[in-house]
Amino acid sequence: MTYKELSYSVVGAAINVHKELGPGLLEKVYQECLFYELSNLGLCVEKEIGIPLSYKGVKLECGFRMDMLVENKLVIETKTVAEIHDIHLAQLLSYLKQGDYKLGLLINFNSVHLKNGIRRVVNGLEE
Repeated sequence: MTYKELSYSVVGAAINVHKELGPGLLEKVYQECLFYELSNLGLCVEKEIGIPLSYKGVKLECGFRMDMLVENKLVIETKTVAEIHDIHLAQLLSYLKQGDYKLGLLINFNSVHLKNGIRRVVNGLEE
């Protein structure tokens, strides 16, 4: 599956969750429902993935946890905030860099229209 196809599937699943639940719930609720949707699509999904920090050439376990990793290549970071700030993008960028992943989706479920709450980050550069 290409990155484009994969991200299309993930965004579709996120939209399904948002249509069913609407905004205003806790982040964990959306994470669990999105995990359920993606698993039902037959995608390999892992949640709460620990990522070691590489510091001066040494890998340290610092408690970094990605919300989800799909097909071992797409990182999903979920939020339920009033608006996405640079710090949220920085968090996703850190996961991409530390895990050497190419694509990430930052999904803010606290949006009236979910399409306005999705940010795609590729190779460390926001698209």
